[in-house]
Amino acid sequence: MQITDKTMRPLTEAKYLNADNVSRYRAIMRIFLMHYDKLKYKLYQEDVFESMRETGLFADYRIEQCRQDLDMLTEWKNLEAYQDTRRVTSIEEFKNKKFAYSMTDVSVEVERLVQRLENLHIEGASLEPSLLERIRNYLAVFAQMAEQDPDSSKVYAWWNDLSSDFVRLNQNYKDYMSNLSSVKAEQMMQTRAFLAFKDQLVEYLRNFIKNLQRNVGAIEEQLRRITDQQKTAVLEKVIDYELAIPRIGEEITRQEIEQKIYDRWQSIFEWFCGTGSEDNEAAKLFDKTNDIIRKITRYATQISEKNALGANRREEYRRVAEIFLRCEDMRQAHKLSAMVFGLEATAHMKADMIRETDTMNGSVYDETPFEITLKPRVRTYKERTSRSAIRDMSREKEAARKALLQEQQENMAKLRDLEQNGRIDFGALPVVEPEIREILLTWLSNALEDTAKTARTDDGRLFHLDESGIGQKCVLRACDGNLTMPRFALVFEEAAE
Repeated sequence: MQITDKTMRPLTEAKYLNADNVSRYRAIMRIFLMHYDKLKYKLYQEDVFESMRETGLFADYRIEQCRQDLDMLTEWKNLEAYQDTRRVTSIEEFKNKKFAYSMTDVSVEVERLVQRLENLHIEGASLEPSLLERIRNYLAVFAQMAEQDPDSSKVYAWWNDLSSDFVRLNQNYKDYMSNLSSVKAEQMMQTRAFLAFKDQLVEYLRNFIKNLQRNVGAIEEQLRRITDQQKTAVLEKVIDYELAIPRIGEEITRQEIEQKIYDRWQSIFEWFCGTGSEDNEAAKLFDKTNDIIRKITRYATQISEKNALGANRREEYRRVAEIFLRCEDMRQAHKLSAMVFGLEATAHMKADMIRETDTMNGSVYDETPFEITLKPRVRTYKERTSRSAIRDMSREKEAARKALLQEQQENMAKLRDLEQNGRIDFGALPVVEPEIREILLTWLSNALEDTAKTARTDDGRLFHLDESGIGQKCVLRACDGNLTMPRFALVFEEAAE
């Protein structure tokens, strides 16, 4: 991307959008745009003043204010003013300088952008499946465009239609997905009013997905069939034609046009075909649309469940109770309960109990009843504690300490048996116990974390890590499984005591 002085200059043409008298300035610029679209490019002060009064919004508007507003817009380069001597009938009128005003090119684009933003805010973005079909039809005649005459305007018109539909498709889908993923849409989906048009929205998105599936694969195949010679032939014709268009007061080089055309083609190709490391934009759009459909369905289900929970089911419960009262015995009541309630709210309780039989065909009602003390599941609940005297645990602690020391000595003896010439090679180890494997991996981790690749064992011996065999693989075998790892070696710098 090339940054020029034109890019860095302040855009004074946009000042009228946030000025003090923004309502008057915007009304005047909209009046100029409306006449511009009717091919009436010049307006006089009287024309602007009458149009402002006709809106009904500026009843106290004066001709002096109109002149001041036009002067300010001219200073901001939104309007161009020049004296029209054709309407002068006297020297006095010539001295008073009656000006005609016209919009600058930049102001036309700014005002049209503002108008599109207003329409987007009112109408919202939409997905247009027909855009995909039109893009598919454009690409179907790509080879024919390569055979057109070099100076033919047909290729340029074809390229403009393809580019416009692609830009519209890309912008519309991003705006529409952004609207559906916004906080306002999330809040709307959680209301009951959303159920009224939920089905219509889902059907709209599914139809778009069907159209996406039907066209994207064909478009990708068409793009991949286009050769480099055909692409160059078509794009060079477009560049030559656009370069030949006369431009007043604007200089543009072939390099700038070429970069714009080729970048647009690359965007089209990557949108449908993707790059080597990322999926194409069409696949992302497909996933996003499916996610939105799932979200809509989930919200609709939650709303329906809330409505069902809030319904008055008193009569239903009374009817079910009457049916239970007519049961002849408990077995029949069990069958009715299974039909009415099912296994939806089954409570699973775990307890230490002795069963009389382990048969899977026995019923829970055949088990011997027992009591379970339930504890409240609240944070403030605390079990009642009973006071007791402090016991002397010194003997048990000493026994546990001796057992731990004994276990550590045994492990150290086993580790010393694994040493060969003051080193432990992970690739030459026999089958080891899980405890020994954990100690070796802990030593290895400590050495890897140290910048000097050194560490100490539990009994204080210093060792360093030998990484000369890191390019090889070895298997550390243990009683509970094997571990494939690089072939490290631990080299002890101090002899074992």
